[in-house]
Amino acid sequence: MGLKFVIALTDKDWFETLRRHPSLDEVNFWAPSSTNFRALQPGELFLFKLHSPHNVIVGGGVFAYANSLPCSLAWEAFGETNGARSAREMRTRIARYRRQEPNDQSDFEIGCRILTQPFFFDEADWISQPASWSPNIVSLKTYNTDDPEGLQLWEAVNDRLSRQPGNELAEELKRYGKPQRIRPRLGQGAFRVLVTDIYGRRCAVTQERTLPALEAAHIRPYGCGGTHDAQNGLLLRRDIHSLFDSGYVTVTPDLNFEVSRRIREEYENGRHYYALHGKRINAPDLLDKRPDHAALTWHNEHCFKG
Repeated sequence: MGLKFVIALTDKDWFETLRRHPSLDEVNFWAPSSTNFRALQPGELFLFKLHSPHNVIVGGGVFAYANSLPCSLAWEAFGETNGARSAREMRTRIARYRRQEPNDQSDFEIGCRILTQPFFFDEADWISQPASWSPNIVSLKTYNTDDPEGLQLWEAVNDRLSRQPGNELAEELKRYGKPQRIRPRLGQGAFRVLVTDIYGRRCAVTQERTLPALEAAHIRPYGCGGTHDAQNGLLLRRDIHSLFDSGYVTVTPDLNFEVSRRIREEYENGRHYYALHGKRINAPDLLDKRPDHAALTWHNEHCFKG
């Protein structure tokens, strides 16, 4: 069975901003309005094409995840990998596409399509749009490597990637030999968005659901051998996240919330936190999304102050 991929229209400013940064591990290919993106499965290829009159494919990435977020939180999660130099520039661009006033300060809900291992072609390597591409397409079109046109596009992309020295995605595609999904390597932004969603946008401990007050916490920090995988994450209210990272609270391997006696000893405070001591956290229903037992054990043994 062939591999599905998409070609999507992109803003030239978005492309030009991002291709100046050669070592990105993820980008947010956003849409100016909230959308339910179902065109791809994680690990399938997402290519982007410039608007007319620049009818060329200029890059792509491995699709990892999609959801909708207020633009302020998309900026907080991805920063300049949203393809803008500032939150203000991003909001202005969204307002233009939504046909709102340029100075509209609304926290627009946008569609986020998160791509890992992004790549950007040099102009000499840009690929002409396929013959089947219609000028009436306003968003994207799906292709399949089972079709001659789709296979030709796939091979053209592989050829361009092979010319980029040290491109790890090119090495993976070459190793597999035939079109197939690539396991997305999640970055910090994708990690935050994924953890936010699998916890139902509620704090695992308090059930707080004010989205700007919530943060995705690494159980085992990335700098200490942790990963950006969902199983290494907890969605926590900001203050609890800070205490968790500092070792004043933890989650046990059997998913109970515990508070260190050190808060009382050092700060003569913590009544609200001690009221949560021993509470079972609200973990995702799916077993493969629940906090990793080994990561929780690590936090209890190496971080928690007891």
